[in-house]
Amino acid sequence: MQYWISKALAVSVMVSLTGCGVFTDEAHHKRNYRANEAVKAPAGLAQPAQDPTYKMDVAQYDNNPEAKNYRPPAQVVTIAQGTWVEEGDTEARVYFDKNDGIEDLDVFIWDSIKAVLAEKNTAALKEDKASNSIETGWYAIIKPEEGWFWETETEVSQQRFIFTIEEKSHQRTASLTSKLADYKSDSVPLTPLLQQQLEVRALNQVIAEFDYRYRQLEVDMRKQQGIISLEMGFDNKGNAALVTEQDYNMVFDRFSGFLERLSFTIVEIDQERGLITADYKKPESSVWDSIWGEELAELPIEDGQYQILVSRTNDGGTSLTWMDSEGSTLEPGTMNDLQQALENALRQRGINI
Repeated sequence: MQYWISKALAVSVMVSLTGCGVFTDEAHHKRNYRANEAVKAPAGLAQPAQDPTYKMDVAQYDNNPEAKNYRPPAQVVTIAQGTWVEEGDTEARVYFDKNDGIEDLDVFIWDSIKAVLAEKNTAALKEDKASNSIETGWYAIIKPEEGWFWETETEVSQQRFIFTIEEKSHQRTASLTSKLADYKSDSVPLTPLLQQQLEVRALNQVIAEFDYRYRQLEVDMRKQQGIISLEMGFDNKGNAALVTEQDYNMVFDRFSGFLERLSFTIVEIDQERGLITADYKKPESSVWDSIWGEELAELPIEDGQYQILVSRTNDGGTSLTWMDSEGSTLEPGTMNDLQQALENALRQRGINI
C-alpha cells in the first residue's frame, strides 16, 4: 500500500477556516428602513394623540448605502499533531509538542519553514541560528491560479516575514511566531486587520507543511516497525528459522494476517501446536499494479502448501520455522532468501507484525 499525503487538502481546509470568507453587512441599508419621517394622518383626519413622555425623535439614515466587505480576524489552525494555541494570544503564534520520531523539534520546525519558502520560490534573506529566526524573501501568500473551471485570483500584494522559534528548556515544546517584516502592493493598503490575516496565514502554511512532513515520518517509522528483530537464526531444535524478540502470542496472532497480504491462503491454524498451514501462489502483476504502485512481493519459494511452526525460543523470543507440505524444513539458503524477501515486503508495505 502506498501512503500518499495530500497537502492540498490540508491547505484547502485551512483556507476555509482562517477567516477568508467574505461577509457583506447590509443590515443598515436604507432600503431596510421605511420610517424615514413622522407618521402623517390622511387628509381630513386628525393627527393621533401622542404622549410626550414616550415621544421619540425619528432617526435619520445618513450612511453610505453601498455594500462593504468585512473579514473576521484569521485563526491559527492547529491541524498538525501536537500543535496548540494559547487562548487570548494576540500574536500569530503556535505551539508544537515533540511527537514520537522527532529527534530535534526546533530543527524539524526550521526545515518546515525552509520547505514552505522553497515551495513559494523564495529563500531566507537572514538565518540566525542563535535566535532561531528566519527572515524570508518576498513572496505572495495567495498565488494567482488560472484554469478553465476556477476563478483566476489576482496577486495583489507580496510580503516578507520573520519566523521565530522559541524552544523550552526541556526541549519537548517549542513555539513559532510569524511577524510581517515588509509589505508591498499597488492597490491594497496595509491595515492592522490585513496584517493579522497575513501573519496567521503564513503561520498556517508552515503548520500544514509540518503536518505533511510528520505524516511522512510516521509512514517511514511504520515501515521500519516489525522488521528490526526479524533475523536469521535457529529454533530450539536447531532448525534454520526466522527469529524475533517479539512475544509469541503477538506474533502468532498477527502472522497469519501478514501471510495473507503476501499471496498466501490460510488453510488451517492449530493454536495448540502453534502451526499455520497455508497455500502459496505467486502473484500475477499487471500494468495497473505498476501504475498505482501496488506490486505484490514475490517470495523465493515455489507454489504449493507450506507449514509455519511458531515456537517460543529459550531466551523468550519467537521463532518461525518454515516447512514444506511433507513437514520437511526448508534449506538454510532458501530461508536466508526468504528472510530478505519478507524484510523487503515489510518495509514496502509498512506492516507491523
